[in-house]
Amino acid sequence: MRAFTTLAAVAGVLASGASAENYLGFNSGSTKADHSAKFKADFLQEFKTAQNLESAPGTFNAVRLYTNIQAYSKDDPISAFEAAVETKTKILLGVWTSGTDSIANELNALKKAIDKYGKSFTDLVIGMSIGSEDLYRISETGIKNEAGVGAGPDVLLKFISDYKKSVAGTALAKVPIGHVDTWDAYTNATNKAVVDALDWVGVDEYPYYESGKGNHIKNSGKLFDRAYDAVAAAVGDKPIWITETGWPASGPDWDEAEATVANAKYYWQEIGCRKLFNKVPTFWYNLRDSNPDNKMQFAITKDLSTKPLFDLTCPTTFDTPTGTSASTASATGSQTSVSAPGSSATGGAGSTGGSTDSGSSGTGTDSEASNQDDVVEGSASLGKGLSAVTIAGLALVAGVFALF
Repeated sequence: MRAFTTLAAVAGVLASGASAENYLGFNSGSTKADHSAKFKADFLQEFKTAQNLESAPGTFNAVRLYTNIQAYSKDDPISAFEAAVETKTKILLGVWTSGTDSIANELNALKKAIDKYGKSFTDLVIGMSIGSEDLYRISETGIKNEAGVGAGPDVLLKFISDYKKSVAGTALAKVPIGHVDTWDAYTNATNKAVVDALDWVGVDEYPYYESGKGNHIKNSGKLFDRAYDAVAAAVGDKPIWITETGWPASGPDWDEAEATVANAKYYWQEIGCRKLFNKVPTFWYNLRDSNPDNKMQFAITKDLSTKPLFDLTCPTTFDTPTGTSASTASATGSQTSVSAPGSSATGGAGSTGGSTDSGSSGTGTDSEASNQDDVVEGSASLGKGLSAVTIAGLALVAGVFALF
């Protein structure tokens, strides 16, 4: 949330591809764990808890949304908007693009919100994500994990164009546009046209799900850094936003990864404190668990208490060596075939898609949402981070990791 002012700090920001203002926030879907819709009171509780977390390394006063549409409505604005206005919570907007040939309802909901809330709403908008893990879902790993219906580069480019036309002449016209996907979606050369059309790239990365790569908690920093560095090499000077990352506090083991409160704390410190907080725009996964099909629980609080499950204070020293993450990670750099829970059916952390769900699209989190048509389709955000890539993508990844 702070802007870097010194030349050295500015240079660091440019080198890491971070935004000038480094937002701190959580993900939030349109439904709760029982699939019931969230309303203003639910979002208010989330936003107030986030802003008042004990011992937090900054103020978490931003939120990432997956849809503009209120759950179980056609195109009513999501009530998170009103709660954000009331609490001055900054908003990373999201348009759900998987499994549909039109984002008209999303755009209608957004227009209604602009008309209803005006400047008090638009001044809070920090970015727009067109889609969430759509490219992962159509990848080899996404298909294998039954992550749901995704969207290819041509579809995303069309939707980006549709969005730009829709907001032309409005206060949102200058809001930076991005897309959220797994890290290997950006290292896949076949997706370059999408990257070129973006102002920033959103990365969902979960070392917890990196099967076969030494994904024990002590290696999480190296695995995370390797993926981050690969994205940075692939996207050039595009700013990188971390739109989902976290470690479950409870749930079954995933290869060498164990879901415990102690490990969730270690991950918060080693990835959040060391690499992300106040350095890169970061939306942690998560404050509230919303996917009843996911056995892994990522919430850092119980019942939205401002007292978290573990001390959020950042340490002054870390285990992950600076500048050696990629070369010291236990997995080989060119190997990207990590097992990831594709959709809710495959054990992903995310909730299902559709405007009724709060989840991502298949492997990941529990907070993405989309159009009313796809009620059970969406969540792929956690473990899908390491899907297989096409031949062209592998060539690029191999080139990146040859440097390590």
